[in-house]
Amino acid sequence: MRLDLFLKVTRLCPRRTVAQKLCDAGLISLNGARAKSAHPVKSGDEITVHRRDKTISLKVLAVPGRSQISRDEAGSLYEVLSEWTNPDRGCG
Repeated sequence: MRLDLFLKVTRLCPRRTVAQKLCDAGLISLNGARAKSAHPVKSGDEITVHRRDKTISLKVLAVPGRSQISRDEAGSLYEVLSEWTNPDRGCG
């Protein structure tokens, strides 16, 4: 599954286009390296998402076989390793 689609399916990003823009801006890293939106995701990968006021690091536990899954199932696809706020970026 593509990285941008995985971020959308797991509800880490509200839309696939948002995930693509974050990847294009270099705000998504996969296993420690900047990742393009088309990069394939597999179990065991570590994804770091840098948002405006928060950074989340997570581990992929499973990749779904389809692009429409329930909210409960979406949360079980990854494990949050760390989450911290970015005080220098602010909320605005």
